[in-house]
Amino acid sequence: MIRAVAFDVGETLIKDDRGWAAWADWLGVNRHTLSALVGAVVAQGRDNADALRLVRPGIDIEVERAAMERAGRGEALDESDLYPDVRPSLAALRDMGVRVVVAGNQTCRAAELLRRLDLPVDAVAVSGEWGVAKPSHEFFARTVELAGVPAHEVLYVGDHPQNDVTPARAAGLRTAHLRRGPLGYLWAGSEEARAADWRIQDLAELVEVLRPQ
Repeated sequence: MIRAVAFDVGETLIKDDRGWAAWADWLGVNRHTLSALVGAVVAQGRDNADALRLVRPGIDIEVERAAMERAGRGEALDESDLYPDVRPSLAALRDMGVRVVVAGNQTCRAAELLRRLDLPVDAVAVSGEWGVAKPSHEFFARTVELAGVPAHEVLYVGDHPQNDVTPARAAGLRTAHLRRGPLGYLWAGSEEARAADWRIQDLAELVEVLRPQ
């Protein structure tokens, strides 16, 4: 029985378009170029931040992120960044009595912005606050604590098979692979994605999967 659902953030709840566009503008590179580089490193199984390192070798991403904040060009997030199915699907899950939490690899600033959106969730936590990030076992142990129920009663939902499905399963959680965003589409047919308990096209489908019969 699933009593809690934990959601990844990027390309699960929010679109990453704005963030990558901001990086392209800051680094002085065409947005399409950076987008293509993100796709290339993802296809190679690398961290998508490697796209920034290709544009500017030796870049200290955290230093640059802080400089963007000081210049008033830092992280931003509003209702337009949410996928359309997010708010109604999260609300539907809570109406079903499921505890809903958000746990992703994001900065403390992103967590602040997510909380300001007042999503229908019970808790929001990110790697920047925890000091541990996916795919580490500790990240998923903290996710289970946040969910407040045993690991086998927690469903983790994300688009990245290697960062979401595989390590969540190893930590004893149930898993759902979401086929959207570059990672979700590219790796949808992978062995890791096929190992998920459920493979879904959108969050409305997840609601139907978990709806009591």
